[in-house]
Amino acid sequence: MKVIDAQVHVWGADTPARPWPGGGNPKPHRAEPWTAAELVAAMDAAGVDAAVIVPPGWEGERNDLALAAAADYPGRFAVMGRFDPLLGNPFEAFKHWRDQPGMLGVRFTFHSARGGALLLEPAMADVWAAAERHAIPLMIRALPPMLPVVADVASRHPGLQLALDHLAIPQGATDAAAFAHLPGLLALARHPNIAVKATCMPAYAADPFPHRGLHEPLRAIIDAYGAERVFWGSDVSRLPGSYRDSVLQWTMHMPWLDRASVEAIMGGALSRWLRWPGHASAR
Repeated sequence: MKVIDAQVHVWGADTPARPWPGGGNPKPHRAEPWTAAELVAAMDAAGVDAAVIVPPGWEGERNDLALAAAADYPGRFAVMGRFDPLLGNPFEAFKHWRDQPGMLGVRFTFHSARGGALLLEPAMADVWAAAERHAIPLMIRALPPMLPVVADVASRHPGLQLALDHLAIPQGATDAAAFAHLPGLLALARHPNIAVKATCMPAYAADPFPHRGLHEPLRAIIDAYGAERVFWGSDVSRLPGSYRDSVLQWTMHMPWLDRASVEAIMGGALSRWLRWPGHASAR
């Protein structure tokens, strides 16, 4: 089984030559940079074949290190890049977006105060339309109050692919609080162009590995969306516990999942959703 991580980060230091934007929001997962070489070593140890890099918000609207990692490690990485709709024209940018080696789509973060305002910016209307026109998959970090907006976007743009990061769980929530929005999340499953990323699940668990307390909500989500629209990921730079355990949580400790569902959730469905050359396979 090929294991593909739906979300990892790489980033450099905040230096005068390559400064981060001001404001300090969001905070980096750790003080030291997380390099592509370090990430590859962690993936090898955990049994992860490939991963999708999403450039972190604390570095600003740049994709350089992610694209460099994809070039330096062929077949190991793809990129869901950042794009600033307030500064660029998505109809022009998205026309050639996937021509960038390693680039498969765009990720937007709407969970900060700045990001929440961006979701409601009139400029986002062009983003949704341009991504639909040019078949650019989007990953979005949205919080539960934003789910009606996401539903409206998905309804108005049925050809637009939207994947919700971290199951839309608020940062820091665990156990029942982490899934207080579950009815709203399950309701979104009626839109076939919405998928969900079950990323960094141990961070939202109140019980120790293998986090059986997550089984009930995760089973409800998989039943609603189907395994083809649920993508496993680690967000390893902030992952509590080991990277290997994050893999084993799904591959060894969810006996109610059949083999085909595990293979889909652990990478097959993601590669097909993103049309990742070299990894995507027909179902």
